[in-house]
Amino acid sequence: MLEIHHIEDEQLKDAYENLYHERPIRHTDSFYHWILKLLKPQKGRLFLDIACGQGRLVELMAAYGVHAYGSDISFRAVHASPAGEHGLLVCNGQDLPFPETTFDYITNIGSLEHYVDPVVGAREMARMLKPNGLACVLLPNTFGIFSTVLYALHSGRLSDDGQPIQRYATRYQWQDLLESNGLKVIKTVKYECERPVTLRDWGGYLKRPKALIRLFLTPVLPLNLANSFVFICRRN
Repeated sequence: MLEIHHIEDEQLKDAYENLYHERPIRHTDSFYHWILKLLKPQKGRLFLDIACGQGRLVELMAAYGVHAYGSDISFRAVHASPAGEHGLLVCNGQDLPFPETTFDYITNIGSLEHYVDPVVGAREMARMLKPNGLACVLLPNTFGIFSTVLYALHSGRLSDDGQPIQRYATRYQWQDLLESNGLKVIKTVKYECERPVTLRDWGGYLKRPKALIRLFLTPVLPLNLANSFVFICRRN
């Protein structure tokens, strides 16, 4: 596993408060709709998005009739959220205030790799997931052909998104971490680019030709060379 640390561990919360002061961290609506398709949520079930940022996925899940909650380490992110009425909490993903086997669905989208201790974060997800529930965890690939390999080829450096702590691992390194800490991976899906489903997101691709090329190459890209992996898990 490759790691980049910009801060000391105890500075993590302050670092994210500063980061959200500079810019929000979020995906496109098309990406969130893709995650919802993977989970196929059912009305009336309980959902938690860990490290939810400003809560857009929580907002969309609630629109499905799901009882949706979100948590984030940053007060600034939660305070700025239009989804506050859906139950967003400020807390660390390594220590969440929910009983065991509470949730039917848990998502952790591009966050576990930024934890002080990803092992504890994985155990928390397993603890809160119902026996027949689903967890959806997105994690970055050391050997993403477009995201890390080509970047290293041109720069001689490891790609760094500027977050306080950054980690990369291979598909089975991540799977081993999850399965050693209470989860069982039942499906692994590659993530390179989301297919746009809104006019706004199509417009974003048209402004970035390289991203559009990646979009069209995604179907033929080998899983183990994708930008990230989405692990669909049950409680082990």
